[in-house]
Amino acid sequence: MNKQFPYPIWNAEMETMDLETRKTLQLYRLKELVWYVYDNVPFYKKKFDEMGVKPSEIKSLDDILSLPFTLKTDLRDNYPYAMFAVPMDDIIRIHASSGTTGKPTVVGYTQEDIDTWSEVMARSLMSGGTTRKSIVQNAYGYGLFTGGLGVHYGTELIGASVIPVSGGNTARQILLLQDFGSDVMTCTPSYSLFLAEEIEKAGIDASSLKLRYGIFGAEPWTEAMRGEIQKRLPIKAINIYGLSEIIGPGVANECQCQNGLHIYDDHFFPEIINPETGEHVKDGEMGELVITTLTKKGIPLIRYRTRDLTRILPGVCPCGRTHPRIDRIMGRSDDMLIIRGVNVFPSQIEEVLVKIEEVAPHYQLIVEREHNLDVLTVMVEVNDKIFSDEIKGLEAIEKKVEHDIHQMIGISVVVKLVEPRAVARSEGKAKRVIDNRKLQ
Repeated sequence: MNKQFPYPIWNAEMETMDLETRKTLQLYRLKELVWYVYDNVPFYKKKFDEMGVKPSEIKSLDDILSLPFTLKTDLRDNYPYAMFAVPMDDIIRIHASSGTTGKPTVVGYTQEDIDTWSEVMARSLMSGGTTRKSIVQNAYGYGLFTGGLGVHYGTELIGASVIPVSGGNTARQILLLQDFGSDVMTCTPSYSLFLAEEIEKAGIDASSLKLRYGIFGAEPWTEAMRGEIQKRLPIKAINIYGLSEIIGPGVANECQCQNGLHIYDDHFFPEIINPETGEHVKDGEMGELVITTLTKKGIPLIRYRTRDLTRILPGVCPCGRTHPRIDRIMGRSDDMLIIRGVNVFPSQIEEVLVKIEEVAPHYQLIVEREHNLDVLTVMVEVNDKIFSDEIKGLEAIEKKVEHDIHQMIGISVVVKLVEPRAVARSEGKAKRVIDNRKLQ
């Protein structure tokens, strides 16, 4: 903890490094990375050779523009381990997130990667109010999802106490908040509001809890939602950003100034591009975030297109950190939805529907936010042959579709059957998603 800054900083040497020194470090790491993937990942060697790019030609940070983009489909096409840069003997952890088909996107971690992840999570937690004396109630899910374990290791690195309660079981969450004295809560922002509602229903005065900070992510949320959370719990609500392909949570995090997320560009080199042309946008303009993992060993990625829309914020943050700041995520450049922290693609839903003979492959996905939780409704046409007014028969089909979709994507949905040709047709690209959450 460095007393010359207004707020605690985990790694002052790296987080407050002057910009020219960091650029020198970034270039050194970029050069190493390019050689590393060329020598160890056949996918990148083939890409570089096809583009006529030689690792020795990378002499400045601007030369990153000569390197190829990496897409989520590249990870899917090389499922499960072909993108790994090290033998499996060196992989000590495997995580996965939802892919565009039933197969997940797989990421592998070496011990060095786990150490890096713990480091950036320690930075994130401390910037969000955690100290060595904190008790962190970690309500992110543990398992293949990266959220729970990322927070867990970052908390332990700081030396704070972590309660690995995982998600759900709200009554137990409230009991722990009361009895264990948690002062930091980590979960999705929508769950924090649901928790606030349940605390109110139980007749508990939220201000009587020791909770002071919440570090919320894994789904989009707005300033209005932040205001509601801070009023009802009451706490300081901090935004965290990450994605499994890059490292997990801890790619970027707000500090207590709450004016943008510091992206740890000594590890994750950011670009903002026009999603249509792939070219850089002007400073401060909205575009798609692209990240190059400068230090990852297990599955390093060059110019990974996150599909998340944001912008680099101008100016210097009063907290003393010199990392660039990105704005909150304002949407996606593809059709992926984030529902209760889970990536959901329309193509996954479609894959389920085409296998059920009672329904037709004409559907729409409608997303609402009810009682501060996301609800996904799948509106799908029944087949001409079985359309009937028999309610019991239709209810059985709905239950079957709901079950099969849950098996595919891992979250519950509401299925609404409609008569044939009730879903609007389009001569162009079908409008599959109606998102009514008003996230922007």
